[in-house]
Amino acid sequence: MPYVIAASRSGYEQITNKIAQLTGDACYLIDKKENLNLNVLREFNPTYVFLPHWSYIVPKDVYEAFECIIFHMTDLPFGRGGSPLQNLISREIYETKVSALRCSEGIDTGPIYVKRNLSLCGSAEEIYLRAAKIIEEMILFIIGNSPIPEGQDGEPVYFKRRRPEESNIDDLKSLEKAYDYIRMLDAEGYPHAFFETKHLRMEFRRASLKQDCILADVIITMKEDE
Repeated sequence: MPYVIAASRSGYEQITNKIAQLTGDACYLIDKKENLNLNVLREFNPTYVFLPHWSYIVPKDVYEAFECIIFHMTDLPFGRGGSPLQNLISREIYETKVSALRCSEGIDTGPIYVKRNLSLCGSAEEIYLRAAKIIEEMILFIIGNSPIPEGQDGEPVYFKRRRPEESNIDDLKSLEKAYDYIRMLDAEGYPHAFFETKHLRMEFRRASLKQDCILADVIITMKEDE
């Protein structure tokens, strides 16, 4: 009973190895978009294809041929769509769930296997590391229990994928809001919270909220059009 982990974010090699050790079955890692295709998967013939952090559309012929399981950082059907972490924190939602759902044609519309609680405190990088541990536990639960997914219950709420220009903190009116913006974008591969003057661009990382100020690392560069 082999398995596949498809992840476009680094750090899932350990989960792949741990699953293989605990189950005694082969577990393969796919980390490139072009490798998630029928030819590769038919060679592995996996029982499940787990997608804990996959930034690309799963081809229809793939999810129709194999049981593909996505992990989404909201309590579905609330929060279908893009940038779930940033959309949650920008709405001042600090507790969520990770939903494991079967990949289907609609955006995050598939039936749910299991959900687990997730705190959204700390930086985005810290949250993703915390989520990775929870997802590892969820994967092992699914492998060990073979749950039958159930349809989503409730009124869907959709999130839009955030654009880089939305990382500008120019219009924020409180320290708490600025702190949330800095931390929710503080992860590898994300457009960091920023502020611009006429000639300079300041990006903020590693923020901590004090009683009357924010302490953060700042990278100052010339604006691209300078």
